[in-house]
Amino acid sequence: MASLIGILMAGVFHAAALFLLTSGLQLVFGVQRIVNLACGSLYALGAYVGISFTTWALPQGLPVPMFPLALLAAGLVVGLIGLPLERLISTIYKRPESFQLLLTFSLILVFQDVLRFFWGANPQQLANVAMHYGSVSLWGAQMPAYNVFVILLAIATAVGLGWFLGRTTLGKMLRATAENREASAAMGVNVRMVYLLVFTLGTTLSTVGGAMVVPTAAVSLQIGVDLVVEAFAVIVIGGLGSMKGAAAGALIVGLIRAAALVLYPEVEVLATYVIVLGILVFKPSGLFGKAAV
Repeated sequence: MASLIGILMAGVFHAAALFLLTSGLQLVFGVQRIVNLACGSLYALGAYVGISFTTWALPQGLPVPMFPLALLAAGLVVGLIGLPLERLISTIYKRPESFQLLLTFSLILVFQDVLRFFWGANPQQLANVAMHYGSVSLWGAQMPAYNVFVILLAIATAVGLGWFLGRTTLGKMLRATAENREASAAMGVNVRMVYLLVFTLGTTLSTVGGAMVVPTAAVSLQIGVDLVVEAFAVIVIGGLGSMKGAAAGALIVGLIRAAALVLYPEVEVLATYVIVLGILVFKPSGLFGKAAV
């Protein structure tokens, strides 16, 4: 039982990290119809900035219990890089999808060089400040309390996005723009500002995810590429453009990965992509995606 609960807890934590990444990707695609391949690099940028800011802030007198707020602040601030990035991507809104993919892929290469220039090629890790909060026990299985905090943050993000998109006037404008950009513009919606807001919000979700998860693992230049591959497994399973799909896909991938690492590590990647292959064959739109007409 303890082993099973341990797998479940590890899987849910990894799902929380994936949701923070893929929710931004889903939001941008849902409204702007752009597949942002650079989301993993933005996640890595948030992680590196989070390490640097916290490493600087703690010697300046920041109490250790407050370091999650420092990480959150770092992720929110660096997320503003979405403003100039959106202006760059806006130049190809009316171009074929292949141009969008090439541009966002080129951003991956640019970000890798930027990260190497400022932080070097060696992996970096935040000191064990996450263990300051101790651990929680559930039926004999142990999990760092900080991991529970990240899980709660992901749940709060999901609830907050659901409320924002479904209950607020601005959220309804975003949904209307996603459904029909021309009709929304004719009704007086500033589509240009909506796109700027959505892309910046999507970027911020990625950078906050990277900053908040960094205390639990080392960060390397390769993490952006690795995560974007995993993120696309999530959206294939859940359905492209669906926030419910992002949550469901992240949970499925997280649990499969956690179980494989414990039971048979050699099939960690294979197990996930067997599910992806099955989804592509039997339900190409994903669990919650809309079928192409």
